[in-house]
Amino acid sequence: MLQNNSEYQKKNLPKRLSQLGWFLFGAGLFLGVIGFFTDQHRAILNYLMAYMFILSIGIGSLLLVALEYVGGADWSVPIRRVVEFLSSIIIFLPILVLPLVFSIHDIFHWAHKDVVSADQILKGKSSYLNETFFIIRVFAVLAIWGIFYFLMIRNSNAQDKSYDQTLTKRNIILSAIFIPFFAVTITITAVDWLMSLEPHWFSTIFGVYFFSSSVVASLAAITLFVVILKEKGFMHPKLIDDHLFSLGALQFAFINFWAYIAFSQYLLVWYANLPEENFWFIHRWQNGWQYLSILLIITHFIVPYAALLSQPSKMDPERLKFISVWILFAHFIDLYWLIMPNVEGYYFSWIDIVVPLIAVGVIILVFNYRAKKSNLVPIGDPKLQKGLDFRVP
Repeated sequence: MLQNNSEYQKKNLPKRLSQLGWFLFGAGLFLGVIGFFTDQHRAILNYLMAYMFILSIGIGSLLLVALEYVGGADWSVPIRRVVEFLSSIIIFLPILVLPLVFSIHDIFHWAHKDVVSADQILKGKSSYLNETFFIIRVFAVLAIWGIFYFLMIRNSNAQDKSYDQTLTKRNIILSAIFIPFFAVTITITAVDWLMSLEPHWFSTIFGVYFFSSSVVASLAAITLFVVILKEKGFMHPKLIDDHLFSLGALQFAFINFWAYIAFSQYLLVWYANLPEENFWFIHRWQNGWQYLSILLIITHFIVPYAALLSQPSKMDPERLKFISVWILFAHFIDLYWLIMPNVEGYYFSWIDIVVPLIAVGVIILVFNYRAKKSNLVPIGDPKLQKGLDFRVP
C-alpha cells in the first residue's frame, strides 16, 4: 500500500478544463435564456432534457460505485475515484432542478386543474399526479441520493488518510442498502419527469428503460475521463490498457441490455395493440419522428455494438474515446426522442442544440471541482494493489 501511495503523485488538472466547462455552461445558459424568451415551452423542455442527462450521469455513477463494493470487484478500484467524482453531480441536483419545479405548469399537462377536471383518466391519477406530491417526491428522491452519496464518498475519502479497512466494510453495507433504494427512486424519477409528460400512457418497464440508458451513459462518461486522464498522466502509473477492458465490456453489456429492454417495451405494446398503450409509439412513428426513431436504433445500439464487439476493441483507447463520445451523443438523442414529441406543432429549432451545452459544462465543472479536493486514485483502499495487478486473461 505504501508503495502504491509513493508511486501515485497527485497533479492538478489543467486550467483549460475549467475554462472549457465555464465556456460551455456560460454559452448554454446565455443562449438558453434567449431561447426561453423566444419559445418558453420548447426551452424549458430542452432544459428538462439537459437536467435528465446530468441526473442520469450522476446517479448512474453512484450505482456503479455501489456495485463495486457489493460485488467485491478489484479491477475497478484504481479508477473508482473518477466514478465518485461524476457521482458528485448528485449534490448539485437540488439547485439544478429549481427552474423545472417553477415551470411545472409549462411542462406537464396534468398540472392544470381545468384539464384534469375534464379528463376521467387524469382524475383517476390525480392522487399521484398533483403538484404538491410531485414536488415532495422530487426532493425526497434527491435527499435519499444525497445522503447515500455523502456517507459513501466520505468513507472513501477518509480512507486515503487512515487506510482503515473497516471503512470499506461500511461502504459495502451502505451499498447493499442503497441498491434497493436506487431501484425505487430511479423508477419514480423516470415516471415523474419523463413518462408523465404524456400522462395517458403507461409502461411498467419504463423505469428499467431509463435505468439502462443511465448506466450506459455513465459508463461512457467514466470511460472517456479515465482514458484521457490516463493518457495525460494523471492516473496511477501502473494503470494499463487491460484496465480499460472491463469498461469496454460493461459498455457493450449495457448497450445490449438497453436494446433488449427497449425492444421488449415495444414488443409488448405492439403485441397487445391496445389504444391506451400504442399511441405513444405511433406518435413517434409519424410526422418525421420515424426518422429519429430509426436514428436512435442506429446510434444507440447498432454502431456501439459493432464498435465494441471484438475483445481488442474493448481495450483500444482511441476506439473507447470515440465510442464513449458517440454513446453520450446517442443518450441525448434518446432523451430528445422521449421528451420533444410533446412540443405541439414541432419543428427543429436552434434551441435544441444550445441548451444541452449546459449539461456538458456542468459535468466538466463538477468533475474539475472534485478533482481539486481529492486524489484521482483511492490510495487508501486495501484492494488497490490487486486492482493494479489486474490483467485480461
